[in-house]
Amino acid sequence: MADAGRCPWCGNDPLYVHYHDTVWGRPEYDDLALFEKLCLDGQQAGLSWITILRKQASYRAAFAHFDPEKIVRFDDARVEELMQDPGIIRNRLKVHSIIKNARAYLALRDQGVGFSDFLWSFVDHQPVQNHWQSLEEVPVATDASEAMSRALKKAGFTFVGPVIVYAFMQATGMVNDHLVQCPQHRACYLLSQ
Repeated sequence: MADAGRCPWCGNDPLYVHYHDTVWGRPEYDDLALFEKLCLDGQQAGLSWITILRKQASYRAAFAHFDPEKIVRFDDARVEELMQDPGIIRNRLKVHSIIKNARAYLALRDQGVGFSDFLWSFVDHQPVQNHWQSLEEVPVATDASEAMSRALKKAGFTFVGPVIVYAFMQATGMVNDHLVQCPQHRACYLLSQ
């Protein structure tokens, strides 16, 4: 059931409403949870987020619960298996992007760079509290998402353009883009204090 004050983008789909109310905009600091979310946001390119959300469990099963140590060992035979998996988006570039991203994640780790610290540095390690009144005000990219996108690409990540990265920042609570009338705006603000 839709709440009158809830951000309208999630509509009435129970899965989407639950995601909006319990995940989207909540600050996430766990390295592996952030890695999973970044990979899934890349899978969204050209699609709606609800499409990926409905396939999240299948992605976790297909990609070893987003364990980079396991993903980097995926060989051509494993990629071919994934290309037959109806539970994921069967796009070769997107499948390879998760493998490339696992390599990039481990390379950062091997340099002593924590993934969470790396990502949160683009918002000075503190969620940006926006105060949008309508969806039309919410940007699709910002200077911070542009900078994060450039840094991720330089580090070897793929499917991390500034629009994808901004969606990732919204979802992981780096920015609070719940509309001010949405009950989750205040909830996310309180979580960041």
